[in-house]
Amino acid sequence: MAPSGERARVPSIRDVARLAGVSHQTVSRVLNEHPSIRPETRKRVEDAIAVLDYKPNLAARALVTSHTRTIGVLSATIGEFGPTSSIASIEDAARAEGYSVTTVNLPATTPEAIGDAIRQLGREQVSGIVALAPQVRVFNVLRGMAVGVPFVSLQTASGSDGYTLSADQVAGARAVTEHLIDLGHTDILHLAGPQDWIEAESRMRGYLDALREADLPTFPPIRGDWSADFGHFAGLELARRRDFTAVFAANDLMAIGLLHGFRDAGIDVPREVSVVGFDDIPVAAHVWPPLTTVHQEFPELGRRAVDILLAEIRGEQVPQFGAVAPQLRLRSSSAAR
Repeated sequence: MAPSGERARVPSIRDVARLAGVSHQTVSRVLNEHPSIRPETRKRVEDAIAVLDYKPNLAARALVTSHTRTIGVLSATIGEFGPTSSIASIEDAARAEGYSVTTVNLPATTPEAIGDAIRQLGREQVSGIVALAPQVRVFNVLRGMAVGVPFVSLQTASGSDGYTLSADQVAGARAVTEHLIDLGHTDILHLAGPQDWIEAESRMRGYLDALREADLPTFPPIRGDWSADFGHFAGLELARRRDFTAVFAANDLMAIGLLHGFRDAGIDVPREVSVVGFDDIPVAAHVWPPLTTVHQEFPELGRRAVDILLAEIRGEQVPQFGAVAPQLRLRSSSAAR
């Protein structure tokens, strides 16, 4: 026990080297994941680190390696269910590999704001970046920037530099529209997301593909803003038309607002109109009627992003992933015509 008032000494890199029977330079190479270290040597060093509970000085390492063991997350959608779930998974997967995560939220998606965010992550010397920014213009800006570190984008459309992960939102939208068609609906409206959003365009495409393949009429999409307030407004306005029997809302919040608007207008869902959504947010199963929707594996996207990014950082073969397949969740808001 240390004398009263004296703090126990924190183990150093030389303590690790002494216990492992190697030089401190070898310990440093292990910490920096140098490929020339023999597996048995790496194992001895890692065991010594575990025994001593040695914590590397990240600031000192950054001076040598030009980066810390930190992954940067660039997000324009903090606070929304999907991105928040992905970020939580990124943090868990990174922590398991000895990395920390720093997140920068984009206050706007202007080129200036995007550039400022990338420069901030650069100042923090991140090892790589995951971009969760669903507007097309964000990736147009990133393509023109010298990011300087590996990066992975979580998006639905192709076209960005770096590696791209996505959920197959076209397939999800097609499946939920085909569900309505199978129930006998022929006049199906689409409450779409905003222009320039990759998710909005992908979900609209799936909806239109399903209608064309079934040789059914298409209606001009109603452009929304993802909010329940807009869904409620749309429900009140659509109640005056009644030239449709089903509505596919591009996200669950607008679908839930739509249910509210129809109820206020005296329309029975699903007896008179069926309503379906997209995302399967936690509350979707607990509204009335419970919402038929498309479930997305946001946590799996986060885990895959870390796998790809760390392989790129370490110079390893990058794993190949296909698109994450969404799943249809059938509940009580849709019924046969």
